[in-house]
Amino acid sequence: MNAMIEGYRRAGWKVYLLSMNTTRHYVKQEQLKKLFSQLYAFEWVDVDNMLKWTDIVKNYLFSKSPEHVRRFYTEEFKEKLKDVIEIFKPDVVQMESVYLSTYLPVIRKYSYAVTVLRMHNVEYQIWQGLSKKHKNAFKKIYFNTLTERIRNFERKSWKEYDLLLTITEKDMYLVRRLEEITNIAVAPYSVELDKIKETTNENWVGYHIGAMDWLPNREGIKWFLHRAWPKIHKAAPWFEFYFAGRKMPEEYKNLNIPGVHCMDEVASADDFIADKKILIVPIWSSGGVRVKILEAMAAKKIVITTSSGIKGIEAKPEEHYLLARKPEDFARAVKWCLDNKEAAEKIAENAYNLVRERYEYGKVINDVIYEVESILTSHKR
Repeated sequence: MNAMIEGYRRAGWKVYLLSMNTTRHYVKQEQLKKLFSQLYAFEWVDVDNMLKWTDIVKNYLFSKSPEHVRRFYTEEFKEKLKDVIEIFKPDVVQMESVYLSTYLPVIRKYSYAVTVLRMHNVEYQIWQGLSKKHKNAFKKIYFNTLTERIRNFERKSWKEYDLLLTITEKDMYLVRRLEEITNIAVAPYSVELDKIKETTNENWVGYHIGAMDWLPNREGIKWFLHRAWPKIHKAAPWFEFYFAGRKMPEEYKNLNIPGVHCMDEVASADDFIADKKILIVPIWSSGGVRVKILEAMAAKKIVITTSSGIKGIEAKPEEHYLLARKPEDFARAVKWCLDNKEAAEKIAENAYNLVRERYEYGKVINDVIYEVESILTSHKR
């Protein structure tokens, strides 16, 4: 989101950011006041989006909408959005989540703005992946139902926007296959290469960083520690693995697994990453780790991940990253890196060149602005 905001601002647009300050990712007021001072305006509304079992059960039994939609809809935010539209009179309103589509009627009622949805994922695929993975019968039933509800909600919402911006080409093709939508373009995650710090004194250890209240991260790390790590430790007893992230579950904070270090929430992600060489991403359902992978590639790290982890990046296994599907694959990839450091460095160099050629910030944001301005021009005719 930051990259998009800054891109619009640098292009000479006035940017008014209205955000939810949710209970699950709450930021203190004094910290928020220091953010986005370069924008025309930045305001926020506190929103309680905590998961409550009573609400989940009621939603499952008495509603056809996904629980996610209810958690992100409040009258207070709706009224604030209305006020901002009437004061600022935007030409474009961009949503950063499909779950905010419930506010589209307010936007339509009080403005003629072009509406844009930036699709960070095709959301139902995340829950579909989690459903397939679960063996617990009750969870499987719930995730299957949730998948269907999110898919129906997404497909209906897509058709209501003037422009869709997908993160990947695969997502764009999927949307077009499911719905007759023509105003759609790819706007991948991007990296400002000049802001990436390349380090020279790296240790050949593994790392992972990501929010642990996000289910794919939490379940991925759980799987990795229980299934893959014993095989890695057996293959390379001296290899160490560090992981960090906000909302770290208590069960991980006092781990006693040889070679594994839980760092909890770290003050600086850049400092945590700087001296580590190998990013390990054991993700089994598609979702938002991709920017971490791009940043690692831009810093010439070696990436070991699954097909879900690499989704959205046009990278080739063995050329830009190492693909792992099973516990044995992770062990084999780690051992290969340690035994073939020069060849592993070559993969990291290839990945860096890929990011420079296809995911450099300036090119991506210019393409986005062209698409948005094309829609604006057609609306004014």
